Amino acid sequence: MKSIAIIQSNYIPWKGYFDIINSVDEFVLYDDMQYTKRDWRNRNKIKTSKGTEWLTIPVAVKGKYLQKIKDTFTVDDDWRSKHWKSILSNYSKASFFDHYRSEFEDLYLDSTERNLSKINFAFISLICRLLEIDTELKWSSDYNFEGKKTEALLEICKLAEATEYWSGPSAEEYLNQELFNEQGIGVKWMDYSGYEEYNQLYGEFDHYVSVIDLLFNEGPNARKYMKSFKEIAS
Repeated sequence: MKSIAIIQSNYIPWKGYFDIINSVDEFVLYDDMQYTKRDWRNRNKIKTSKGTEWLTIPVAVKGKYLQKIKDTFTVDDDWRSKHWKSILSNYSKASFFDHYRSEFEDLYLDSTERNLSKINFAFISLICRLLEIDTELKWSSDYNFEGKKTEALLEICKLAEATEYWSGPSAEEYLNQELFNEQGIGVKWMDYSGYEEYNQLYGEFDHYVSVIDLLFNEGPNARKYMKSFKEIAS
């Protein structure tokens, strides 16, 4: 038995993203997909005293129809210091900020990577390590697959020799589950409901901010507020 999830890379994703990573044996970053503007590929939210704030990586996309995520690059490096300054300003008083500060500071200020996929991979890899998630991370380009939409996902599953495919609930609208069933590959839908609240700064609780909010506020206890760790323990 081998489980797999295939999802586009996101910038400092929310906790649910890491729950699905932790739920499978192999997680494939699906960056052969088209880059989409105003999406999670190059931005995410943090909490501030004035409400949520978007941290957005500026990327070059103008005039590049059907540009793939893996072929998307930043327009400059100024965003790194700006994002870190905002994180420092809003989380320096969080209980476990100092516990992780150097790891994130190094990644923001010492890297010169301009490829969006590789930037996202670096942050995802770091956060997986901090959460002690040992799922294998791979690129969709590691597989010589053909087809589009459901057929492409199914082909990657077959090449990876997976027997179970995990997906987010939004894919129920378009995924042809019958194709998976015909190939003997089970489909499992991730349930993102029922998360417990934790000690979060700045007023009303918000589940849908970057996972760094959970890490800085709860530290090593962050795993207790993620559903996949509870399911594995049980």
